[in-house]
Amino acid sequence: MKQFYKLTGWIVGLLLAGQVSAQQSFTLDQCIDYALTNSINAQNAILDQEIAAAKVKETIGLGLPQISVDASIVHNPKLARFFTTYTGAGGFVGDLSSVPGIQVGDVIAAKNFFQLQSSGGASVTANQLIFNGSYLVGLQASSTYKELATKTANQTREQIIQQVMKAYYGVLINKERIGLFASNIARVDSLLRNTKALFENGFAESIDVDRIQVTLNNLKAEQNKFLNLNELGVELLKFQMNYPMDQPLEIVGNINEVQVDPNLDSYKEGWDYKNRPDYQVLETNRKLQALNVKNQNATFMPSLNAFATLGYSTQSPQIGGLFKTNSNVKDEGGLGPDKWYNYSQVGVSLRVPIFSGFQRHYKLQQEKITLQKVDNGFRSLKNGIDLEIKQSSLMFQNAIETLNTQRDNMQLASKVAKVTKIKYEQGVGSNIEVIDAENSLRQAQTNFYGAMFDAMITKVDLDKAYGKLLPTKQ
Repeated sequence: MKQFYKLTGWIVGLLLAGQVSAQQSFTLDQCIDYALTNSINAQNAILDQEIAAAKVKETIGLGLPQISVDASIVHNPKLARFFTTYTGAGGFVGDLSSVPGIQVGDVIAAKNFFQLQSSGGASVTANQLIFNGSYLVGLQASSTYKELATKTANQTREQIIQQVMKAYYGVLINKERIGLFASNIARVDSLLRNTKALFENGFAESIDVDRIQVTLNNLKAEQNKFLNLNELGVELLKFQMNYPMDQPLEIVGNINEVQVDPNLDSYKEGWDYKNRPDYQVLETNRKLQALNVKNQNATFMPSLNAFATLGYSTQSPQIGGLFKTNSNVKDEGGLGPDKWYNYSQVGVSLRVPIFSGFQRHYKLQQEKITLQKVDNGFRSLKNGIDLEIKQSSLMFQNAIETLNTQRDNMQLASKVAKVTKIKYEQGVGSNIEVIDAENSLRQAQTNFYGAMFDAMITKVDLDKAYGKLLPTKQ
C-alpha cells in the first residue's frame, strides 16, 4: 500500500511538473491553488499535520504491550571472593580448626564456589500498562495536538491566500496600465502626426510639434520604466506561489471582474470570533494547556503495570564452554543433555506517589497560572480583532469613496481631452491646452488605477479581518 501511494505521488508530481511547463497563464483561483500546493509554508504545514498524526500513534503505542529481548555473555577472569562467618566443622568452608588463631564467628574470605567464571543469559520481557492517569491524558492531548496542527495549517493557508491575492492584484492593475500606456501613446502619436501635417501646411508652428514630441517621448520613457517595474510585481507573485522563477508567468483576468463594492452589513451577519483561524488556534492551545493542568493532577494518581519474563541462563569455567553441549551438567533431575536452563516470572507493579518535596504541587500551580495567561490572551486577541475590523472597514470605505471620485475624474479628464483635441484640430484651441489636457488625463488615469488597487487590497484585508479568506469547506 505504501508503494502504491509513493507511485501515485510520483505520477502526480510528473503531471504537475508537466502542467507548469504547459500552463503559463493563471487566474486568481489557479494562483491560489498553486500556492496552497507548492509554497514552502503550505508544504511545512502539511508536514506538521503528518507529524501530529504520527505523534498520536506514538502516544497510543505507549499503552500497547512493550516487548524487549536481552542477551549477555560475561567472563570474570577473577571472581570476587565469597564472604561468610566461620561456624566450625561442617560449615560451607569445611573444618578450618587447623588454621592458627581461627575462631567460630570470624569472617572468612573464601573462593566463590557458587559462581563459575563465565556466564550467559537471554530473556524476553513483556510489559503492559494497565492504568496510568498521565497516559489517559496523553491520549486526549495527542488528538488535540493533531487538531492544533490542522488549525495552524488553516492559519498558514489564510496568510498564503492573502499574500497571493495582493500580489495578483498588483500584477492585474499593472496589466491594465500597460494597455493604457499603449492607448495613450497611440493617441498622442496620432496628435503628433496631425500637428506635423498642420505645420507642413502652415497652420501650426514648429514649437507646437516640439511640445507634442516632448510629451510623446516622456510617455514612452515612462512606459519603459513602468514595464521594468512591472517585472518585479510578476516576480513577487512567483515568489508567493513558489512558482519557478525562471519560468514565464502570465495572469488572466480583468479588473472589471473584481468585486470591490460589497455590502458591509453582510459581513456582520453571523459574525463570530471563531471564524478567525488565529482565534481557533488560540482555542486549541487553551485545550492543550487545560490538559497540561489535568496531567499534573494525574501525577498524583497511582500507576499499575503487568510484566512477564522468560529467559535462559548458564555458567561455565571457560567462556567457550557457554556454546558447547555438556552432558555432565547435573541438576535436580539428574544428567541433562543441555546446559541452558530456562526460568520465568510474572507479576504486577503498583506505584503510588506519596511525597515528592512539593515539586508536583508547584508544577501544578505553574500550569494553572499559564492557563490564566492563555485566558488573558483571548481578551487581547478579541480587542485586536475588533480594532482590525474597524480599521479595515474604515480603510475600505475610504478606498471605495476615493475610487468613485477618481473614476469620475478620469471620465471628466477623458472628455476634456477629446474636446480640447477637437478644438485644436479645428483651429479654435491652443496646442498648450491639448498637452495640458493629455497630462491631466494621464494623471487621472494613474490616480484611478491607484485607487482601484487600494480598493482591492483593502477588500482583501477586510475579508481577512472577518475570517472570510479561507474557503467555507476545509
